[in-house]
Amino acid sequence: MTTPVERIRNFSIIAHIDHGKSTLADRLIEFCGGLAKREMQSQVLDSLDIERERGITIKAQTVRLRYKTKADGQEYVLNLIDTPGHVDFTYEVSRSLAACEGALLVVDASQGVEAQTLANVYMALDGNLAIVPVINKIDLPSADVDAARAQIEEVIGIDASGAIPCSAKEGIGIQEILESLVATVPPPKVGLLPEPATGSRDQPLRMLIMDSWYDNYQGVMLLCRVMDGKLRKGEKIQMMHVNSLVEQDSDRKWYQVTRLGYFTPKAVDIEEAGPGEVVFVVSGIKSVRETRIGDTITHWHQQSSVSNYRVAPEPLEGFKEVKPVVFAGIFPTEAVDYETLKESLEKLVLNDSALTFEPESSAALGFGFRCGYLGLLHMEIVQERLEREYDMSIITTAPSVRYKVTKMNGDVIEIDNPSKMPPANLIEKIEEPFIRGTIHTPASYVGAIITLCENRRGMQERIDYITQDRCAVIYKLPLGEMVFEFYDKLKSITKGYASFEYEILGLEPSDLIKLDVMINGESVDALSLIVHRTKSYDRGRDLTAKMKEVIPRQQFEIAIQAAIGSKIIARESIGALRKNVIAKCYGGDISRKRKLLEKQKEGKKRMKSIGVVEVPQEAFLAVLKVE
Repeated sequence: MTTPVERIRNFSIIAHIDHGKSTLADRLIEFCGGLAKREMQSQVLDSLDIERERGITIKAQTVRLRYKTKADGQEYVLNLIDTPGHVDFTYEVSRSLAACEGALLVVDASQGVEAQTLANVYMALDGNLAIVPVINKIDLPSADVDAARAQIEEVIGIDASGAIPCSAKEGIGIQEILESLVATVPPPKVGLLPEPATGSRDQPLRMLIMDSWYDNYQGVMLLCRVMDGKLRKGEKIQMMHVNSLVEQDSDRKWYQVTRLGYFTPKAVDIEEAGPGEVVFVVSGIKSVRETRIGDTITHWHQQSSVSNYRVAPEPLEGFKEVKPVVFAGIFPTEAVDYETLKESLEKLVLNDSALTFEPESSAALGFGFRCGYLGLLHMEIVQERLEREYDMSIITTAPSVRYKVTKMNGDVIEIDNPSKMPPANLIEKIEEPFIRGTIHTPASYVGAIITLCENRRGMQERIDYITQDRCAVIYKLPLGEMVFEFYDKLKSITKGYASFEYEILGLEPSDLIKLDVMINGESVDALSLIVHRTKSYDRGRDLTAKMKEVIPRQQFEIAIQAAIGSKIIARESIGALRKNVIAKCYGGDISRKRKLLEKQKEGKKRMKSIGVVEVPQEAFLAVLKVE
């Protein structure tokens, strides 16, 4: 038996990192009896260890709660759609918000409105979602509820007079939040498609895919919101966007629904799902590559004879292909682990369709893979999961972005690896991606932030003072400059108080060149960088100095050079380890000592010509640390 649409409420929680989103979700689940007391644990919706440790949400989760209101005594179904909070997963957030009619806006009473909160709440307002403001952490000594309420009104521009003060940790204000959700958030819209159908349950099926993951026993599990129509167990379905890319009708894929259900957060099986419901679907899909977040599910077209209007005429709006923006090489520390690394990446891709990888070889590091990520946090998560879950020992090269290179003969190529850059005399122009970054900070740190952004080739757009002591600094910046510890430095100079949010603007021409690092005259391709010409000398000098610190001394002298083409722009030398060959000479003729020193010098020269310098992992990480 499906729930009547008018008694369903779909909502998500919008909050900045560490503002208490996961803790609030725990209290809502506990209050509505989703889990017994003995089954509760902190951050119950965060399934990965890395999510719990860092206090971030990476995978979208849903939970169905039942709540009987004090106002009318009716039981309502509340579908909490927990969304990722980081800028790297903005598209996933947009699809999750598209499945909701309302959102809880959680603001920390001690920190106020942050950049990430702002970006996601504007996305929710653009989607006409009902916003329920909540001021969390009122139990803290530094909490200032009135200031947080004023910030919500001034910065976001919504009425916060009815904002609910709460403490997710102590369980204060939870019932008031649930009552406000039922009263403020409208029931799901139905009948989105035109006639000839009568009533939305008889309309063609349209379901929005919010997330997908791989289960070892059931294959791919899809997390979906039913927008129109209804789905029964055993029916055949298709992905509208994926099938639209296939020209031959015979190549289009269909799947039979083998399991249908919802999470409480325990999985509960059902036979049928109607409009407004949030459910999981299992249909024997073998790879998440066959599904896309934001795609639309409808019935398989050969079933259309069962009813006169079964297949949706058009998919839901808002779908787009998620493309990686940051690229880095991953190599096994031991060459024999190449196949193991490949298998580990293939398993990881089963759960993370945004991750891309292709084989790559390096003269310095051997065989590995070039991986594409949604952003720097996504890259860190993938690397950490490889090391923890698959016990891999890996070397990661410096991240880069995708550049567009126009050659003299008119050919246009895209490169994400500095080693693929054509010679400078063949290049007409290079374009790089730019972003618009919004930094929310206490006013006392504005000077340091401006200096940081100007050093990263930033162009200031404006500075907005939100309150007397808090402002938003908005800069246009090259994405390539962001991958070199920008976020860490921002947190360092602002003592952790600043928050950063960005949107990608597009490609613009820049005066970029390839900077090579040579060790004993041999170029190490994995250390190559694409840098702006004005910064090349400083970057080369800093890089060689850093390499001198991390490369261990050998029995022979090591020359470390930075070069642009054939021009050497910086050099450092690591002296050889030497045995004191004249220690046994007690006085006597100087010619005897000179002879021993010359003999040693010849040996060192011969050793240098055949010696191999082992470049440690720290050297590749040092590329990121240069000022």
